[in-house]
Amino acid sequence: MTSSPAIEFAGVRKDYLSHGESVPAVRSLDLAIGQGEFFSLLGPSGCGKTTTMRMIAGFEAPTEGKVFLDGRDVTGVAPNKRDVNMVFQSYALFPHLTVAQNVAFGLERKRVGKPEIKRRVAEMLAIVSLTGMEKRQPREMSGGQQQRVALARALVNHPRALLLDEPLGALDLKLRQQMQVELKRIQREVGITFVYVTHDQGEALTMSDRIAVMNSGLIEQLGTPREIYERPSTRFVAGFIGTSNIVDGTVGRVEQGIAVIDKAPGERVVVRVPDGVRAGREIEVSVRPEKIDLHRSMPAATEGSLLSGTVTEVVYHGTSTNYTVTTTAGPDFVVFDQNAQNAEDVASRGERVYLTWAPQHSYPIGV
Repeated sequence: MTSSPAIEFAGVRKDYLSHGESVPAVRSLDLAIGQGEFFSLLGPSGCGKTTTMRMIAGFEAPTEGKVFLDGRDVTGVAPNKRDVNMVFQSYALFPHLTVAQNVAFGLERKRVGKPEIKRRVAEMLAIVSLTGMEKRQPREMSGGQQQRVALARALVNHPRALLLDEPLGALDLKLRQQMQVELKRIQREVGITFVYVTHDQGEALTMSDRIAVMNSGLIEQLGTPREIYERPSTRFVAGFIGTSNIVDGTVGRVEQGIAVIDKAPGERVVVRVPDGVRAGREIEVSVRPEKIDLHRSMPAATEGSLLSGTVTEVVYHGTSTNYTVTTTAGPDFVVFDQNAQNAEDVASRGERVYLTWAPQHSYPIGV
């Protein structure tokens, strides 16, 4: 394993022409993806994530900057000269070939010997759990099985990196969730760098070692799934990754790194803040719905946040009951109440309730 990043962008910008005007798709991208990393590019449609992947593959050339693979500048190198493979949502299998023939196709093009092809195809089919299906044709297989064939075909050449462009989008929810676990297992077994493009936050959180959250051609935040979920650095990230309650206000006082934002008599938002935050500063605070406790009567004294409000919506989700509560803080709050703890104690629409959470579950945005 080399010390160089598997993939690196240095000052990369990509512009497209639209009606005679230059439109930036990717702006000033500096990024290093490690060897053997499962790395996800996550963001809404039009954020630049697919363009970024296509520049890795060589299907798009940067307007400015350079792209490196294993420390080698490949900015002007043709796609077929780059040691990367790509898996698409459509699978793109050859319908007239068997599973084994589909997987062997790239090896045959490289004129690899037949015994070696047979060995490597068998090895790869075992990794993707398709042993015994060598003679089947794609039409005889489920969507998930076809996806595994596409993966095996892309991996059998032992590329330096595998690029996956929303490959699970055509699968139903349950199969998609199963394939997320399988993809991570496969990546761990083969040890190849995976770069995964998706707009599905759950997919990225489930599989990734690190995630780059993109918006309008820029990386808004880069970090581990836990860092991005628990400590969003911008309002966009807080709102895009999962569900977040965001409340703003003026810091009334700061004591030992704990800031208090008073919202109404006896009600407050309490948040840990870094050095330098003083009374009088306007800040935004994010808190996740599952971190909040909902009470049907005024709780005993708490050192954390406390807001009151009125339940406006109740939705049963099996594992949890989800509430929408209009609070004195201004915005509506979403609360996920686990049914394992409160299966029968369900608040009703129109009922007055109280919300509490600990200081460590508040996160100041952009501070």
